[in-house]
Amino acid sequence: MSTTTAGTSRDETQREQVLAAADRLYYTRGIQSVGMDALRTEAGVPLKRLYQLFGSKDEVVAEVLRRRSARWETGLAAAVAAAGSPRDRLLAVYDHLAGWFGDADFHGCIFINSFGELGGCSPAVAELVREHKAAFQAYVAELVAAAGGPPALAAQLAILAEGAQTTAAIAGTPEAAAQARAAAETLIAAAGVPTA
Repeated sequence: MSTTTAGTSRDETQREQVLAAADRLYYTRGIQSVGMDALRTEAGVPLKRLYQLFGSKDEVVAEVLRRRSARWETGLAAAVAAAGSPRDRLLAVYDHLAGWFGDADFHGCIFINSFGELGGCSPAVAELVREHKAAFQAYVAELVAAAGGPPALAAQLAILAEGAQTTAAIAGTPEAAAQARAAAETLIAAAGVPTA
């Protein structure tokens, strides 16, 4: 193995260590409460090395959010793909939420949490959150169109999902997913989306 290949491999391993640690800490404790020293300790990477891998905490935060967004999209797409009819695919969004809300380590939506913490003082974080939420709304709009529903239904269903995330985090219980699903069924029926 060449020195360059070994160095690249080590860089990737350490980047992964840092990002995994940052993801855990930011999600459970919040971004502002986690300094680079705490991140260094959790990741097991010297502080100097941490700054070589990521020039600033802002870079770490941005990468954590990008990775969370990709993970969310993959998980949601898998849940939707497993559903039967176009109508069932719309409701699968809420079934996916129910599974997530039931996780022992559920602490709400990292994007909503990050926007609450940093949206007013970090334009980069605000933009990443807006992009993530816009992508979710666009995805729901595609599902609604495929089911034959009106465009307005997409925004309504997306708002239900967002509200369920916040409610579940604050209440500390997963019931909001079932409640949002029931409300979604009512909206879908009222919009005239076929049942099959």
